[in-house]
Amino acid sequence: MIFVRLLIIMILISSCSSKENNGSIAQQADYNNYLEVEELSTSSKYFDLWNSKIRPDSMQLTSFGIVGGEYSRYFQRTGDIQYLKKAEQSLKRAVEIAAIGKAGYYRALARNYISQHRFKEALQLTDSAMAINGSKVEGQRIYFDIHMELGNYTLAEKYLDSIRNMSDFGYMIRLAKWNDYKGDLDTTIKFMELAGKKAESAKNSELMLWSYTNLADYYGHAGRIKDSYDHYLKALAIDKHNAYAKKGIAWILFSNDNNPKEAIRILDSVTETYRAPDYFLLKAEIADYMGNDLVRTKNLDRYFTLVQDPAYGDMYNAYNLGLYLDETEQYDKALNLANREVMNRPTPESYSWLAFSHLRKGDKEKAMELMDTHVYGKTFEPALLYQAAEVYKANGIYDKVKKLKGELIGALYELGPHMEKQIQDL
Repeated sequence: MIFVRLLIIMILISSCSSKENNGSIAQQADYNNYLEVEELSTSSKYFDLWNSKIRPDSMQLTSFGIVGGEYSRYFQRTGDIQYLKKAEQSLKRAVEIAAIGKAGYYRALARNYISQHRFKEALQLTDSAMAINGSKVEGQRIYFDIHMELGNYTLAEKYLDSIRNMSDFGYMIRLAKWNDYKGDLDTTIKFMELAGKKAESAKNSELMLWSYTNLADYYGHAGRIKDSYDHYLKALAIDKHNAYAKKGIAWILFSNDNNPKEAIRILDSVTETYRAPDYFLLKAEIADYMGNDLVRTKNLDRYFTLVQDPAYGDMYNAYNLGLYLDETEQYDKALNLANREVMNRPTPESYSWLAFSHLRKGDKEKAMELMDTHVYGKTFEPALLYQAAEVYKANGIYDKVKKLKGELIGALYELGPHMEKQIQDL
Protein backbone atom coordinates (compact mmCIF):
# COMPACT_ATOMS: atom_id res chain seq x y z
CA MET A 1 0.00 0.00 0.00
CA ILE A 2 3.05 2.30 -0.08
CA PHE A 3 2.11 3.92 -3.37
CA VAL A 4 -1.54 4.31 -2.38
CA ARG A 5 -0.27 6.41 0.51
CA LEU A 6 1.72 8.55 -1.91
CA LEU A 7 -1.49 9.43 -3.77
CA ILE A 8 -3.38 10.23 -0.60
CA ILE A 9 -0.59 12.54 0.49
CA MET A 10 -0.60 14.41 -2.84
CA ILE A 11 -4.21 15.35 -2.20
CA LEU A 12 -3.72 16.27 1.46
CA ILE A 13 -0.44 18.17 1.00
CA SER A 14 1.52 19.85 -1.75
CA SER A 15 4.86 20.87 -0.22
CA CYS A 16 7.50 19.61 2.18
CA SER A 17 8.66 20.99 5.51
CA SER A 18 9.93 19.95 8.92
CA LYS A 19 7.64 18.49 11.55
CA GLU A 20 7.55 19.73 15.10
CA ASN A 21 7.69 17.31 18.01
CA ASN A 22 3.96 17.22 18.61
CA GLY A 23 1.96 15.31 21.18
CA SER A 24 -1.66 14.29 20.71
CA ILE A 25 -3.77 17.20 19.53
CA ALA A 26 -7.23 16.06 18.43
CA GLN A 27 -9.86 15.66 21.14
CA GLN A 28 -13.20 13.92 20.66
CA ALA A 29 -15.03 16.67 22.54
CA ASP A 30 -13.97 19.15 19.85
CA TYR A 31 -15.43 17.31 16.87
CA ASN A 32 -17.84 14.61 18.04
CA ASN A 33 -20.90 16.80 17.46
CA TYR A 34 -19.90 17.10 13.80
CA LEU A 35 -19.89 13.33 13.29
CA GLU A 36 -23.60 12.75 13.67
CA VAL A 37 -24.74 11.06 10.49
CA GLU A 38 -27.66 12.67 8.70
CA GLU A 39 -28.60 12.35 5.06
CA LEU A 40 -27.77 15.53 3.22
CA SER A 41 -30.54 17.28 1.34
CA THR A 42 -30.03 17.43 -2.41
CA SER A 43 -33.15 19.37 -3.18
CA SER A 44 -34.97 22.50 -2.11
CA LYS A 45 -38.04 24.50 -3.05
CA TYR A 46 -35.71 26.89 -4.88
CA PHE A 47 -34.14 24.05 -6.87
CA ASP A 48 -37.45 22.32 -7.54
CA LEU A 49 -38.98 25.57 -8.82
CA TRP A 50 -36.30 26.14 -11.46
CA ASN A 51 -35.84 22.47 -12.30
CA SER A 52 -39.56 22.19 -13.02
CA LYS A 53 -39.22 24.80 -15.76
CA ILE A 54 -36.82 22.62 -17.76
CA ARG A 55 -38.34 20.58 -20.56
CA PRO A 56 -36.65 18.64 -23.40
CA ASP A 57 -37.14 21.61 -25.76
CA SER A 58 -36.77 24.24 -23.05
CA MET A 59 -35.29 27.64 -23.80
CA GLN A 60 -35.40 28.71 -20.12
CA LEU A 61 -31.80 29.95 -19.94
CA THR A 62 -32.09 31.13 -16.33
CA SER A 63 -33.33 27.70 -15.27
CA PHE A 64 -30.34 25.90 -16.77
CA GLY A 65 -27.85 28.23 -15.14
CA ILE A 66 -29.41 28.04 -11.68
CA VAL A 67 -29.97 24.29 -11.82
CA GLY A 68 -26.39 23.77 -12.97
CA GLY A 69 -25.15 25.77 -10.01
CA GLU A 70 -27.29 23.78 -7.59
CA TYR A 71 -26.04 20.48 -8.99
CA SER A 72 -22.45 21.70 -8.50
CA ARG A 73 -23.27 22.54 -4.89
CA TYR A 74 -24.77 19.08 -4.34
CA PHE A 75 -21.60 17.52 -5.73
CA GLN A 76 -19.52 19.47 -3.22
CA ARG A 77 -21.74 18.28 -0.38
CA THR A 78 -22.03 14.62 -1.35
CA GLY A 79 -19.02 13.75 -3.51
CA ASP A 80 -21.46 12.01 -5.87
CA ILE A 81 -20.10 12.26 -9.43
CA GLN A 82 -23.59 12.13 -10.94
CA TYR A 83 -24.31 15.64 -9.65
CA LEU A 84 -21.19 17.00 -11.33
CA LYS A 85 -22.26 15.37 -14.59
CA LYS A 86 -25.79 16.77 -14.26
CA ALA A 87 -24.29 20.21 -13.70
CA GLU A 88 -22.28 19.71 -16.90
CA GLN A 89 -25.43 18.84 -18.85
CA SER A 90 -27.28 21.91 -17.58
CA LEU A 91 -24.38 24.25 -18.32
CA LYS A 92 -23.84 22.82 -21.81
CA ARG A 93 -27.48 23.51 -22.57
CA ALA A 94 -27.11 27.05 -21.22
CA VAL A 95 -24.13 27.62 -23.52
CA GLU A 96 -26.16 26.36 -26.48
CA ILE A 97 -29.11 28.70 -26.03
CA ALA A 98 -27.55 31.81 -24.48
CA ALA A 99 -27.75 34.92 -26.62
CA ILE A 100 -26.34 37.16 -23.90
CA GLY A 101 -24.13 36.20 -20.99
CA LYS A 102 -22.70 33.27 -22.95
CA ALA A 103 -19.14 34.01 -21.72
CA GLY A 104 -20.24 33.45 -18.14
CA TYR A 105 -21.71 30.06 -18.99
CA TYR A 106 -18.54 29.11 -20.86
CA ARG A 107 -16.53 29.94 -17.72
CA ALA A 108 -18.92 28.00 -15.47
CA LEU A 109 -18.62 24.97 -17.75
CA ALA A 110 -14.82 25.37 -17.81
CA ARG A 111 -14.77 25.21 -13.99
CA ASN A 112 -16.91 22.08 -14.16
CA TYR A 113 -14.39 20.51 -16.55
CA ILE A 114 -11.52 21.46 -14.24
CA SER A 115 -13.28 19.50 -11.49
CA GLN A 116 -13.47 16.56 -13.89
CA HIS A 117 -9.74 16.88 -14.79
CA ARG A 118 -10.70 17.75 -18.36
CA PHE A 119 -8.18 20.57 -18.43
CA LYS A 120 -7.61 20.90 -22.16
CA GLU A 121 -11.34 21.13 -22.79
CA ALA A 122 -11.59 23.71 -20.01
CA LEU A 123 -8.89 25.71 -21.79
CA GLN A 124 -10.88 25.68 -25.04
CA LEU A 125 -14.00 26.89 -23.23
CA THR A 126 -12.07 29.71 -21.59
CA ASP A 127 -10.73 30.72 -25.00
CA SER A 128 -14.32 30.86 -26.24
CA ALA A 129 -15.35 33.02 -23.29
CA MET A 130 -12.49 35.45 -23.86
CA ALA A 131 -13.32 35.69 -27.57
CA ILE A 132 -16.75 37.03 -26.61
CA ASN A 133 -15.10 39.79 -24.57
CA GLY A 134 -16.46 38.56 -21.27
CA SER A 135 -14.86 39.49 -17.95
CA LYS A 136 -11.16 39.69 -18.69
CA VAL A 137 -10.16 39.25 -15.05
CA GLU A 138 -12.34 36.17 -14.60
CA GLY A 139 -10.90 34.66 -17.76
CA GLN A 140 -7.33 35.32 -16.67
CA ARG A 141 -8.03 33.74 -13.28
CA ILE A 142 -9.25 30.58 -14.97
CA TYR A 143 -6.29 30.62 -17.37
CA PHE A 144 -3.98 30.65 -14.34
CA ASP A 145 -5.83 27.74 -12.74
CA ILE A 146 -5.78 25.66 -15.92
CA HIS A 147 -2.14 26.30 -16.80
CA MET A 148 -1.06 25.35 -13.28
CA GLU A 149 -2.88 22.05 -13.75
CA LEU A 150 -1.31 21.54 -17.17
CA GLY A 151 2.20 22.29 -15.94
CA ASN A 152 2.48 25.42 -18.09
CA TYR A 153 4.05 27.39 -15.26
CA THR A 154 5.50 30.24 -17.36
CA LEU A 155 2.05 30.95 -18.80
CA ALA A 156 0.46 30.60 -15.38
CA GLU A 157 2.83 33.22 -13.97
CA LYS A 158 1.97 35.53 -16.85
CA TYR A 159 -1.74 35.32 -16.06
CA LEU A 160 -1.09 35.73 -12.35
CA ASP A 161 0.78 38.95 -13.04
CA SER A 162 -2.09 40.17 -15.24
CA ILE A 163 -4.58 40.07 -12.34
CA ARG A 164 -2.30 41.61 -9.72
CA ASN A 165 -4.48 43.26 -7.07
CA MET A 166 -3.53 42.93 -3.41
CA SER A 167 -7.06 43.78 -2.30
CA ASP A 168 -8.61 40.96 -4.33
CA PHE A 169 -9.32 37.61 -2.66
CA GLY A 170 -9.03 35.73 -5.96
CA TYR A 171 -5.57 37.14 -6.60
CA MET A 172 -4.30 36.44 -3.08
CA ILE A 173 -5.29 32.77 -3.06
CA ARG A 174 -3.68 32.27 -6.45
CA LEU A 175 -0.54 34.06 -5.29
CA ALA A 176 -0.48 31.67 -2.33
CA LYS A 177 -0.79 28.71 -4.69
CA TRP A 178 2.03 30.05 -6.85
CA ASN A 179 4.37 30.43 -3.88
CA ASP A 180 3.46 26.91 -2.74
CA TYR A 181 4.50 25.64 -6.17
CA LYS A 182 7.77 27.56 -5.82
CA GLY A 183 8.39 25.96 -2.42
CA ASP A 184 8.10 29.19 -0.41
CA LEU A 185 5.81 27.96 2.34
CA ASP A 186 6.17 30.99 4.62
CA THR A 187 4.99 33.33 1.86
CA THR A 188 2.24 30.90 0.91
CA ILE A 189 0.88 30.99 4.46
CA LYS A 190 1.22 34.76 4.64
CA PHE A 191 -0.99 35.32 1.61
CA MET A 192 -3.53 32.69 2.63
CA GLU A 193 -3.82 34.35 6.04
CA LEU A 194 -4.42 37.70 4.32
CA ALA A 195 -7.06 36.08 2.11
CA GLY A 196 -8.71 34.57 5.18
CA LYS A 197 -8.87 37.93 6.92
CA LYS A 198 -10.43 39.46 3.83
CA ALA A 199 -13.09 36.74 3.75
CA GLU A 200 -13.79 37.33 7.44
CA SER A 201 -14.11 41.09 7.02
CA ALA A 202 -16.58 40.50 4.19
CA LYS A 203 -18.45 37.97 6.36
CA ASN A 204 -18.46 35.66 3.34
CA SER A 205 -18.93 32.20 4.84
CA GLU A 206 -18.13 30.38 1.59
CA LEU A 207 -14.78 32.14 1.22
CA MET A 208 -14.07 31.75 4.94
CA LEU A 209 -14.66 28.01 4.66
CA TRP A 210 -12.35 27.80 1.65
CA SER A 211 -9.68 29.84 3.45
CA TYR A 212 -9.80 27.84 6.66
CA THR A 213 -9.43 24.43 4.99
CA ASN A 214 -6.57 25.64 2.79
CA LEU A 215 -4.83 27.31 5.71
CA ALA A 216 -5.23 24.10 7.70
CA ASP A 217 -3.44 22.23 4.92
CA TYR A 218 -0.61 24.74 4.72
CA TYR A 219 -0.15 24.81 8.48
CA GLY A 220 0.16 21.04 8.36
CA HIS A 221 2.90 21.34 5.73
CA ALA A 222 4.73 23.73 8.04
CA GLY A 223 4.53 21.37 11.01
CA ARG A 224 2.07 23.67 12.78
CA ILE A 225 -0.27 20.80 13.55
CA LYS A 226 -2.26 22.55 16.29
CA ASP A 227 -2.94 25.50 14.00
CA SER A 228 -3.97 23.07 11.28
CA TYR A 229 -6.35 21.29 13.63
CA ASP A 230 -7.87 24.56 14.88
CA HIS A 231 -8.61 25.69 11.33
CA TYR A 232 -10.29 22.43 10.39
CA LEU A 233 -12.51 22.97 13.43
CA LYS A 234 -13.20 26.55 12.33
CA ALA A 235 -14.30 25.17 8.95
CA LEU A 236 -16.64 22.69 10.64
CA ALA A 237 -18.13 25.48 12.75
CA ILE A 238 -19.27 27.02 9.46
CA ASP A 239 -20.28 23.78 7.73
CA LYS A 240 -20.69 20.77 10.00
CA HIS A 241 -20.93 18.51 6.96
CA ASN A 242 -17.59 19.52 5.45
CA ALA A 243 -15.99 16.19 4.55
CA TYR A 244 -12.61 17.67 3.70
CA ALA A 245 -12.15 19.18 7.17
CA LYS A 246 -13.11 15.88 8.80
CA LYS A 247 -10.61 14.08 6.60
CA GLY A 248 -7.96 16.57 7.72
CA ILE A 249 -8.68 15.85 11.38
CA ALA A 250 -8.59 12.11 10.66
CA TRP A 251 -5.13 12.57 9.13
CA ILE A 252 -3.92 14.41 12.24
CA LEU A 253 -5.17 11.53 14.40
CA PHE A 254 -3.42 9.00 12.17
CA SER A 255 -0.12 10.71 11.41
CA ASN A 256 0.45 12.91 14.45
CA ASP A 257 -1.56 11.45 17.32
CA ASN A 258 -0.90 7.76 16.60
CA ASN A 259 -4.61 7.01 16.83
CA PRO A 260 -5.57 5.24 13.58
CA LYS A 261 -8.65 3.62 15.13
CA GLU A 262 -10.17 7.05 15.84
CA ALA A 263 -9.18 8.24 12.37
CA ILE A 264 -11.15 5.34 10.88
CA ARG A 265 -14.14 6.17 13.10
CA ILE A 266 -14.21 9.73 11.75
CA LEU A 267 -13.88 8.58 8.14
CA ASP A 268 -16.60 5.96 8.63
CA SER A 269 -18.97 8.74 9.70
CA VAL A 270 -18.02 10.76 6.62
CA THR A 271 -18.50 7.96 4.11
CA GLU A 272 -22.01 7.28 5.35
CA THR A 273 -23.12 10.23 3.23
CA TYR A 274 -20.06 11.35 1.24
CA ARG A 275 -19.29 9.14 -1.75
CA ALA A 276 -15.90 10.28 -3.11
CA PRO A 277 -13.81 7.16 -3.84
CA ASP A 278 -10.55 8.45 -2.34
CA TYR A 279 -12.04 8.48 1.17
CA PHE A 280 -12.47 4.71 1.00
CA LEU A 281 -8.91 4.39 -0.24
CA LEU A 282 -7.65 6.40 2.72
CA LYS A 283 -9.56 4.11 5.08
CA ALA A 284 -7.98 1.11 3.39
CA GLU A 285 -4.52 2.61 3.86
CA ILE A 286 -5.03 3.30 7.56
CA ALA A 287 -6.49 -0.18 8.06
CA ASP A 288 -3.42 -1.63 6.36
CA TYR A 289 -1.21 0.19 8.86
CA MET A 290 -3.35 -1.23 11.69
CA GLY A 291 -3.06 -4.74 10.29
CA ASN A 292 -6.84 -4.99 9.90
CA ASP A 293 -7.10 -6.85 6.61
CA LEU A 294 -10.89 -7.16 6.75
CA VAL A 295 -11.45 -3.39 6.88
CA ARG A 296 -8.68 -2.82 4.34
CA THR A 297 -10.18 -5.24 1.82
CA LYS A 298 -13.73 -3.97 2.35
CA ASN A 299 -12.70 -0.39 1.59
CA LEU A 300 -10.50 -1.32 -1.36
CA ASP A 301 -13.45 -3.20 -2.85
CA ARG A 302 -15.65 -0.16 -2.32
CA TYR A 303 -13.09 2.08 -4.04
CA PHE A 304 -12.75 -0.24 -7.05
CA THR A 305 -16.53 -0.49 -7.38
CA LEU A 306 -16.96 3.28 -7.40
CA VAL A 307 -14.17 4.14 -9.86
CA GLN A 308 -15.49 1.69 -12.43
CA ASP A 309 -18.17 4.29 -13.17
CA PRO A 310 -17.14 5.84 -16.52
CA ALA A 311 -18.47 9.18 -15.29
CA TYR A 312 -15.21 9.63 -13.36
CA GLY A 313 -13.22 9.79 -16.58
CA ASP A 314 -9.61 10.69 -15.72
CA MET A 315 -10.32 12.01 -12.23
CA TYR A 316 -8.81 9.01 -10.43
CA ASN A 317 -6.01 8.08 -12.81
CA ALA A 318 -3.28 8.89 -10.30
CA TYR A 319 -4.94 6.85 -7.54
CA ASN A 320 -5.36 3.93 -9.90
CA LEU A 321 -1.71 4.17 -10.87
CA GLY A 322 -0.69 3.66 -7.26
CA LEU A 323 -2.90 0.59 -7.00
CA TYR A 324 -1.65 -0.92 -10.27
CA LEU A 325 1.97 -0.49 -9.19
CA ASP A 326 1.64 -1.72 -5.63
CA GLU A 327 -1.59 -3.59 -5.05
CA THR A 328 -2.28 -5.50 -8.28
CA GLU A 329 1.19 -5.33 -9.91
CA GLN A 330 -0.33 -4.56 -13.31
CA TYR A 331 2.79 -2.79 -14.56
CA ASP A 332 1.84 -2.60 -18.24
CA LYS A 333 -1.53 -1.14 -17.32
CA ALA A 334 0.21 1.38 -15.06
CA LEU A 335 2.61 2.40 -17.80
CA ASN A 336 -0.22 2.97 -20.27
CA LEU A 337 -2.16 5.02 -17.74
CA ALA A 338 0.93 7.05 -16.78
CA ASN A 339 1.50 7.89 -20.44
CA ARG A 340 -2.13 8.99 -20.65
CA GLU A 341 -1.66 11.25 -17.63
CA VAL A 342 1.40 12.85 -19.20
CA MET A 343 -0.64 13.55 -22.34
CA ASN A 344 -3.47 15.03 -20.27
CA ARG A 345 -1.34 17.11 -17.91
CA PRO A 346 2.46 17.07 -18.35
CA THR A 347 3.28 18.07 -14.76
CA PRO A 348 6.13 16.84 -12.53
CA GLU A 349 3.55 14.62 -10.80
CA SER A 350 2.51 12.91 -14.04
CA TYR A 351 6.12 12.41 -15.13
CA SER A 352 7.02 11.05 -11.71
CA TRP A 353 4.36 8.37 -12.06
CA LEU A 354 5.60 7.60 -15.55
CA ALA A 355 9.16 7.26 -14.27
CA PHE A 356 8.02 5.08 -11.39
CA SER A 357 6.07 2.85 -13.77
CA HIS A 358 9.22 2.34 -15.84
CA LEU A 359 11.15 1.52 -12.67
CA ARG A 360 8.60 -1.10 -11.63
CA LYS A 361 8.81 -2.64 -15.10
CA GLY A 362 12.60 -2.89 -14.70
CA ASP A 363 13.72 -0.01 -16.92
CA LYS A 364 15.62 1.93 -14.29
CA GLU A 365 17.63 3.96 -16.84
CA LYS A 366 14.47 5.31 -18.51
CA ALA A 367 13.03 6.04 -15.08
CA MET A 368 16.09 8.11 -14.14
CA GLU A 369 16.06 9.97 -17.46
CA LEU A 370 12.45 11.04 -16.82
CA MET A 371 13.19 12.03 -13.22
CA ASP A 372 16.24 14.08 -14.25
CA THR A 373 14.39 15.87 -17.03
CA HIS A 374 10.92 16.44 -15.61
CA VAL A 375 10.84 15.95 -11.84
CA TYR A 376 14.06 16.50 -9.89
CA GLY A 377 14.38 20.13 -8.82
CA LYS A 378 10.93 20.95 -10.21
CA THR A 379 8.72 19.95 -7.28
CA PHE A 380 8.73 20.07 -3.49
CA GLU A 381 6.05 17.45 -2.89
CA PRO A 382 7.34 14.76 -0.49
CA ALA A 383 5.45 11.98 -2.27
CA LEU A 384 7.23 12.78 -5.52
CA LEU A 385 10.57 13.21 -3.79
CA TYR A 386 10.17 9.71 -2.37
CA GLN A 387 9.55 8.30 -5.84
CA ALA A 388 12.63 10.13 -7.12
CA ALA A 389 14.72 8.74 -4.27
CA GLU A 390 13.67 5.19 -5.13
CA VAL A 391 14.62 5.73 -8.77
CA TYR A 392 18.01 7.20 -7.91
CA LYS A 393 18.67 4.42 -5.40
CA ALA A 394 17.99 1.81 -8.09
CA ASN A 395 20.51 3.59 -10.32
CA GLY A 396 23.15 3.92 -7.61
CA ILE A 397 23.04 7.74 -7.48
CA TYR A 398 23.54 7.82 -3.73
CA ASP A 399 24.41 11.50 -3.38
CA LYS A 400 20.92 12.42 -4.58
CA VAL A 401 19.37 9.69 -2.46
CA LYS A 402 21.09 11.07 0.63
CA LYS A 403 19.87 14.60 -0.09
CA LEU A 404 16.31 13.46 -0.74
CA LYS A 405 16.30 11.23 2.31
CA GLY A 406 17.15 14.21 4.50
CA GLU A 407 14.19 16.14 3.09
CA LEU A 408 11.86 13.17 3.49
CA ILE A 409 12.78 12.60 7.13
CA GLY A 410 11.60 16.16 7.72
CA ALA A 411 8.30 15.35 6.03
CA LEU A 412 7.17 12.37 8.07
CA TYR A 413 3.95 14.03 9.17
CA GLU A 414 2.96 14.58 5.54
CA LEU A 415 4.02 11.10 4.48
CA GLY A 416 2.56 9.35 7.49
CA PRO A 417 3.80 6.73 9.98
CA HIS A 418 3.69 3.85 7.52
CA MET A 419 6.42 5.49 5.41
CA GLU A 420 9.01 5.88 8.15
CA LYS A 421 10.69 2.53 7.57
CA GLN A 422 10.68 2.95 3.79
CA ILE A 423 12.42 6.32 4.15
CA GLN A 424 14.99 4.95 6.61
CA ASP A 425 15.72 2.11 4.19
CA LEU A 426 16.57 4.43 1.29
